[in-house]
Amino acid sequence: MDGPADPIASDIPQQPTIPHGLGEKYARIWWTTMLLALLAVGTFRAAGWLSTLCVLVAGIAGSLAIIDRRSARGVLYDVTAWPFAVFEAVPWAQAGIQRMRTGTRQREWGVAVSVVVTLVLLAVFVPLLGGADATFAKLLESVTPQVDGARTFQWIVVFVVVGLAALSAMYLLAGPPPPATGSEAAQRGRSLRRVEWALPVGALTVLFTVFVGAQFVALFGGDDYVQRTAGLTYAEYARSGFWQLAAVTILTLAVILTVLRWAAKDSMADRLWLRVLLGAVSILSLIIVASALARMWTYQQAYGFTLLRLLVEVCELWFGLLYLLVLAALVSLRRMWLPRAIIGTAMATLLALAVLNPERLIADQNINRWEHGKSLDTDYLEQLSADVLPATDRLPEPTRTEIRNRVRDHLDPDTWHTWNLSRANAAK
Repeated sequence: MDGPADPIASDIPQQPTIPHGLGEKYARIWWTTMLLALLAVGTFRAAGWLSTLCVLVAGIAGSLAIIDRRSARGVLYDVTAWPFAVFEAVPWAQAGIQRMRTGTRQREWGVAVSVVVTLVLLAVFVPLLGGADATFAKLLESVTPQVDGARTFQWIVVFVVVGLAALSAMYLLAGPPPPATGSEAAQRGRSLRRVEWALPVGALTVLFTVFVGAQFVALFGGDDYVQRTAGLTYAEYARSGFWQLAAVTILTLAVILTVLRWAAKDSMADRLWLRVLLGAVSILSLIIVASALARMWTYQQAYGFTLLRLLVEVCELWFGLLYLLVLAALVSLRRMWLPRAIIGTAMATLLALAVLNPERLIADQNINRWEHGKSLDTDYLEQLSADVLPATDRLPEPTRTEIRNRVRDHLDPDTWHTWNLSRANAAK
């Protein structure tokens, strides 16, 4: 006789399932595309901080391309598996080499070892003999290329790092970790009863409603209303509240994800209350995110645009995306896909920032302010990379030439493997 129907499954709409092989294929294509796109940023943007950040995030994309699991609890392992697997990959490779040496290819391995020993002996004795006799040293100089010790060491490090990364990838692909369980109920311990989570979430809902109402009053009241009530100009008002709103955004997101993880979903009433209250808090939080963005934009219009201010704005936009993901998760009350979606949106946001050309955007906005009678911090522009040079075309002489020359003074000559589009254009 069949058992009772699952009360959770009866309320959650059954979504069309994608075959595992097809889903794995699409996931690998997505993460591999992110990997290649992030690595390509350094070819087009001269900002060193942006290229470095993209390379680090590309490592996470590569790890997720190799480890194709949809796990809410194992996502930390998934994003770090590639670099840390090297500690297991090296013994694995040594064991494989040992098996090959004891097989039919033992003779070929003997020849390979002989070649390596020969190269090591030449590397030791040739410099010694060259130092012992000036005539022989002159002969060596005519037949051997000049070697830059620092550059050689750099390439050796790159070769070792890339080789170990490739070895880790092969190890993980050859013996992937067990697939993550698809049952969220199996991962859930003691659930929070409705009264246990609804009280704090309901209090947040009321608090955020009052706050958002006050925000709309200040927004429509403008500078005069803020000066009467808070004793601040609108720009000072914007500055005073941004960081607090950013903290509220992060903490509220943590509360929502915690409740979504632990709240009981045993009855239709539980699931309805969960959707309504968490949905209300998420929508109100989106309005708070918009308020924080408006505050930072107003503050920058008044005091100037900087890289740090732009980055915190981008982070706030990403938080807004996360709240939209939470709202999507509330529809089905399934959260297994959330961790990778959060990481994927972070990578897409970083890539969009790179496409936007952040340092040129900062220069353009500061020049816009200058054209409207505000001051222009040329010293700050000179500290940025060659990405800002196209924006300086709008400046009069001699300011334009002074900024260009000082930016170019910071440029290092490019080689074939460090070529960059912005630096190449700046050198013209």
